[in-house]
Amino acid sequence: MFDRSIGRVVSVDSFRVIIELEKDIKTLYKSGYQDIYEIARINSYVILPVGSDKIIALITKVKINDETEIEGSTGVISLPKARRYIIATMIGTIVGKVFSQGVYNFPILDNPVWYVMKEDLELIFDQKTKEEDIDFKKDYFLPIGTSTAFAGFDIKINPDKFFGKHAAVLGNTGSGKSCTISTILQSILKGKFKNNGREASVTNAHIIIFDTNGEYKSAFQFTEPEVNQRVNAFTIGKEGLKVPYWFMNYDDFDYLFKPSEQTQAPILKRAIAMAKSVSNTDEFEEKILHDVYLTKLMWFNNQLHGNDNEMKRAVLNDLDDLIASLELNANEYIEEIYLQLVNLQSARTAGKLNGEYALKGTVDSATVARTFDVIEKNLAIIMTQEKRKIVSNEKDVDIPGYFSYKNLMSEFLDNAIDEIGSSQSKYKEYLSSLKLRLSSYYSDERVNIPFMLKEDYVPQALSSFLKYITGVLNEVVTTEKLSSVDPENTVARVAPKSNPFCEYRCKNIDEKYVNVPDAKNISQVTIIDMSLLPYEVLENITGLIGRLLIDFLQRIEKVTEYKEKRGSFPIVLVLEEAQNYIPEINRNKDRISISKRIFERIAREGRKFGISLLISSQRPSELSKTILSQCNTFIVHRLQNPEDQRYIRQLVSSANEDILNQLPVIPQQHAIIMGDAVRSPVQVRMFNTNPKPDSDDPKIFDNWINGRVDEIDFSKVVDNWIGKTE
Repeated sequence: MFDRSIGRVVSVDSFRVIIELEKDIKTLYKSGYQDIYEIARINSYVILPVGSDKIIALITKVKINDETEIEGSTGVISLPKARRYIIATMIGTIVGKVFSQGVYNFPILDNPVWYVMKEDLELIFDQKTKEEDIDFKKDYFLPIGTSTAFAGFDIKINPDKFFGKHAAVLGNTGSGKSCTISTILQSILKGKFKNNGREASVTNAHIIIFDTNGEYKSAFQFTEPEVNQRVNAFTIGKEGLKVPYWFMNYDDFDYLFKPSEQTQAPILKRAIAMAKSVSNTDEFEEKILHDVYLTKLMWFNNQLHGNDNEMKRAVLNDLDDLIASLELNANEYIEEIYLQLVNLQSARTAGKLNGEYALKGTVDSATVARTFDVIEKNLAIIMTQEKRKIVSNEKDVDIPGYFSYKNLMSEFLDNAIDEIGSSQSKYKEYLSSLKLRLSSYYSDERVNIPFMLKEDYVPQALSSFLKYITGVLNEVVTTEKLSSVDPENTVARVAPKSNPFCEYRCKNIDEKYVNVPDAKNISQVTIIDMSLLPYEVLENITGLIGRLLIDFLQRIEKVTEYKEKRGSFPIVLVLEEAQNYIPEINRNKDRISISKRIFERIAREGRKFGISLLISSQRPSELSKTILSQCNTFIVHRLQNPEDQRYIRQLVSSANEDILNQLPVIPQQHAIIMGDAVRSPVQVRMFNTNPKPDSDDPKIFDNWINGRVDEIDFSKVVDNWIGKTE
């Protein structure tokens, strides 16, 4: 066998070796049997043979030492001798034909060192032929860029390991983070992958991008019709970013409205619980209409107030049946109605009703008017009693059930105070500032619109919103059951009612891809444009969406027929500029960031249920340490801030410490990738993004020279800003 040796090991620690090159090697190359090989280039590899294994080491430093030798017996001083050294980090081991991360069999002093050959690189970079099947769980098969050290070799990741255990893309502004994220997602969505003997593309991805700079929409408008149709990216703009306030749990309300802990918070919590229990939706009516006598009484009252004379006569003909029904359900309020209806029936039998009520006799308008008054007065009392019964069966304040925001302000806060009993006036005074805050949010369009504070009940709101945000909403109009009682006590008529999510989705999706049989109108990428979202609600909106998604995925397996479906609906959340809403230091000193709390929960628990995070930030030192510590793959672009550099070193394996020394000098579009999703830590040149996100640097000097002052219509910009329409 030909000689591959280039030197020997002179120092070994837990992950680093120092190699002395052979004395006759005077250049950075060595001529081999098949080629000329580089032997001492930063970011290239050397091999340390240990038995039948080959340890792969990444070169991180090359140096030369001049040593003067003194002959002790003669006192002769010889000329300096230059010794060349390589410092390399051991990153993995080739056993047979398989390369894996990690070292379990360490070299010894004077261990020979070899240069790396093409067949070794093919194992390290997982080069497979197109005819070979891909093992989605084990193989590193998704190319995202090229090696900076070895031309012709792609850097590949394993998507399951990349997304399944969370990942982070970090770097200074302008270093290429958004292009890196776009490149990875484009490689997934454009690629064709051979599995089980057939070539297939991704058709059921659910990728949600929290786009705080409004730059990702252009990155998913593909020029290839087949890809564009299949991906069908959907951008939710300012008008479509609505998260109904009744989806919030109490922690969300607490963070948004900031009630004082001792006095206002308990009353607000009780008031929300009462409001959710006595909502003005069909749910309340359906509960009280289980009582047949109430159903008949409501029906009777409604028809006597109507304009249909034939219906009035039909109702009066059934008066005996109604009286008999009330007789069986007597209480003090029903009894008064019962006696008045008996009087009405007697007057009718005696022929004292005519005109619109009968065919003969004298009109007894006082009897009819008295009947109306008695029924309405006592029916209102009965309804209030029924509501109280429901309130005593209080709903969980954290369940996303509809309630009226206006009624919360005008009625239920006072009701919650009334329950206290004593010192009500004092508590009402304490609550005045909270009421003012609730009212100001109701009037503030920046808060009102994204939280839909002025909206009425939306049918099937939660399921529609979840489908909307995950890209699978394909209805235009949904239906709502409206309670309407008739003499036979059949339940409801069905009437169409618009759904804001359906309407926005239908209005903004590309018509070319609606009702395409293969696409089923599914959007695999949902981009939430938060660039114009008020800073005051950014954490609430992002945290609320995150919580709804993980709560939904956790509950899939609770449905009997979906018992074995845990993790079968994987979702990836891309958190752009994540330091804005998952900070390490809470901006509100007295409250933990609501979004930080949710995303830390997703970071810890999300993997089990199929929800993963891809975090992007230019200030990693300001991010939640809990979240970053749960990331198993890091793509790090240029980072010049020493504090950020130190922070990254604390997060990753100490074995990667030497390669991280390159962070301040990495060129744009280059990055260091390390972690579970890649074969070994390596510097990569990311593929060109096509199409690109809208993240180019402004052409300052070109605009100063060639721009025109009248290119921007200030009035149009301001009108759009303040919501002024033509």
